Amino acid sequence: MKPAQEKYIPFVPLKMERRAWPDKELKAPPIWCSVDLRDGNQALIDPMNVEEKLELFHTLVDIGVKEIEVGFPSASETEYEFIRTLIEGGHIPDDVTIQVLVQAREHLIRKTFEAIDGAKHVIFHFYNSTSTLQRKVVFHTDVAGVTKIAVDAAQLIRELSQPAIDAGMDLRYEYSPESFMGTEMDAAVEICQAVIEAIGATPDHKIILNLPTTVENCMPNYFADEIEYFISKLPSRECAIISLHPHNDRGEGVATAEMGLLAGAERVEATLFGNGERTGNVDMVTLALNLYTQGVDPKLDFSNINKIRDVYEKVTKMKIGERQPYVGELVFTAFSGSHQDAINKGTRYMEESGTEYWEVPYLPIDPADVGRQYEPIIRINSQSGKGGSAFVMQHSFGFDLPKAMHPEFGHIVQVETDRVGKELKPEAIYDLFKTHYIDATKPYEMVRHSFAEFTDEEGHSHVTFAGTLRHADTLFQVQGSGNGPIDAFFNAIHGQKMDRFTFIDYKEHAIKQGSDSQAVAYIHLQDEKGKDWFGVGMSHNINLAPLKGILSAINRAVNHDGL
Repeated sequence: MKPAQEKYIPFVPLKMERRAWPDKELKAPPIWCSVDLRDGNQALIDPMNVEEKLELFHTLVDIGVKEIEVGFPSASETEYEFIRTLIEGGHIPDDVTIQVLVQAREHLIRKTFEAIDGAKHVIFHFYNSTSTLQRKVVFHTDVAGVTKIAVDAAQLIRELSQPAIDAGMDLRYEYSPESFMGTEMDAAVEICQAVIEAIGATPDHKIILNLPTTVENCMPNYFADEIEYFISKLPSRECAIISLHPHNDRGEGVATAEMGLLAGAERVEATLFGNGERTGNVDMVTLALNLYTQGVDPKLDFSNINKIRDVYEKVTKMKIGERQPYVGELVFTAFSGSHQDAINKGTRYMEESGTEYWEVPYLPIDPADVGRQYEPIIRINSQSGKGGSAFVMQHSFGFDLPKAMHPEFGHIVQVETDRVGKELKPEAIYDLFKTHYIDATKPYEMVRHSFAEFTDEEGHSHVTFAGTLRHADTLFQVQGSGNGPIDAFFNAIHGQKMDRFTFIDYKEHAIKQGSDSQAVAYIHLQDEKGKDWFGVGMSHNINLAPLKGILSAINRAVNHDGL
């Protein structure tokens, strides 16, 4: 690469003695305008046809977008036809305003008025480029020259608007000094003020001044300085709605929009998932859900984000990345062991505390709020830790493994992930659990059993266990009494070869709700060497489940030691 300083001219930021925007907070959403059907569409390899545009338009309406830029009707016949279809087909709800874009050129402006004939609510959006670079290399003119282009267009639009307004159209105006970010701020103020006056904007009939980062060429904080400066210097500020149209050339479109809003902007033009020229427009979904996670209602409905994604991918032929914020396949997924452990603890905390707020580490938003599922949150590969496998067993299959058991089962799963060299699906993790614990029924197995229980005069329970056990081909009878089934069973096997374990802990819960539920028991034993062994037993009989769990732990130890 050639030395940067020999080839590229750095952005020169404004000299601001004081700035107010860093101390502001976003307390309300902006006015949203979707430009998917125009800016997003023109960036597609194969632009959408009328039917595809209609499907996306109705999706945007369902989300709650009230201002939708539907096309550039003077640019192509398809654009023109689509707008006529919207109007003549009655597709536009009464509370939705369509927006049309046109260059500040007379014949294109006249064609655009033809396209919107009969619409109820319209934003007429016109633009011309004003930046230093564009003036120098494209238009070969000065500030006065680009101002004249804008003013002439504004005067013509105002003249041509009257018949439509007289016919009942709610017609509003929008002007974009294209390449605003690269325009001298005093020049941008001068041009926009001239347009305000030429179009006849008033506090009761405001013009939208759309200030685009047509090509993102500076850091977001510098852009916020520009917005704050522009607003403070605009003489007729009360006659304008300040709008942003951020692109993403530096990968900072979301930050540019957020800081621009802090600096005083009131409106954002964006696309779903950030589609647009070059690296795209600012991502409406990310912007809106960023607000949502901060307790601000974005006034947009992304409760079924998977459906919105499917429509988007279908009509645009674009694919959303696996790590795209909020919607990517893997954004609510943790492979890392420490992340899995924290998420698991967070979900437990919420269940146990009854908190009204979402407080789960590593998950800034509840997946259910956008229609995502909990099952894939934790997925298991060789990077996963001891808690991840336990989380999968609980949330996918209902097994609430005791914490002390997590390292042992986590190791079993990790050995398998290392062996196969890829992610293990929940079903494979369950199969490992079943094989290593539930199916650990040999060499010791229970053939027959019975319990006898009575309560003495002091209210103490006494249980007697009698049973037939098998070891390989040998059957032997055992009997013992205790204060419960587990104690009675341990006393029954006292003196047997399998009697080399100390009972440490026990946990039991129902695996299903209702009368057909099964009890699952987790048993923690320790052998004479101090090594921990865990077993799992399942039965419809809550007295039998822990006994199966004890035999499971003993069998696992015996098979491991070869006894």
